Amino acid sequence: MTNERRVLVHPDKEALTASVAARFLTKTIDILDDLGRANIALTGGTMGIAVLEAVNASPARDTIDWSKVHFWWGDERFVPRDSPDRNERQAREALLDHIAVPPENVHPFPSSDEIPDIDEAARVYAAELEAFGAEGWPVPKFDITFLGVGPDGHIASLFPDRAGIREEKLSVIAERNSPKPPPERLSLTRPVINSSDRIWLVLAGSDKASALGLALAGASYTEVPVAGAKGRKRTVFFVDKEAAVDVPENLIAPSY
Repeated sequence: MTNERRVLVHPDKEALTASVAARFLTKTIDILDDLGRANIALTGGTMGIAVLEAVNASPARDTIDWSKVHFWWGDERFVPRDSPDRNERQAREALLDHIAVPPENVHPFPSSDEIPDIDEAARVYAAELEAFGAEGWPVPKFDITFLGVGPDGHIASLFPDRAGIREEKLSVIAERNSPKPPPERLSLTRPVINSSDRIWLVLAGSDKASALGLALAGASYTEVPVAGAKGRKRTVFFVDKEAAVDVPENLIAPSY
């Protein structure tokens, strides 16, 4: 197994989400067979939630022993718990509320009505990560980390030319001035994301093509944050045809 980046191209968004959902279910079964537990970091956004909806709709959904799976998030909007903007709420509605996952296995970021101070909220989530830390690193061993990619190349809430993408010591950062609303967000840092065994990036649409092309061409991760995403075992870009127009042919794989 190598940690080289691979690109899997699908004809459209529907095929993309179905494929990622199927691979997620299959890989999670493999991980549970090998390790007896799994830590999954989720993402928000249109495609991230669409994948969870496809997992929920799959007839294979209940072949997973969800009691052995822990769910985390790569980032979160710092808004009240019941806000429809929260990645957590969207993920619960799409999948988590429909599966037999114990409440203690779901690890959402603090909300603004629970911990009004965003810096304290970041420290609280860092402590939660550390409580499940493994292998000498103060975070869980993430088996799969899902990431979306913005048109500007941002991942999680790590934006181009911001302090967050350069952070090397903290596991969680507070972003106060996101270029996308809402302005306040919490995010895992790049070293934490890259400690994941597998990073799965799911992106669709022509507006993502430039960022993807730049990332695969070797752009600076401070300018195009997705260029700095690299899992310890695998980094896979699941994309549709529209997002793949600038991808070099030698990086496109029929399977992996």
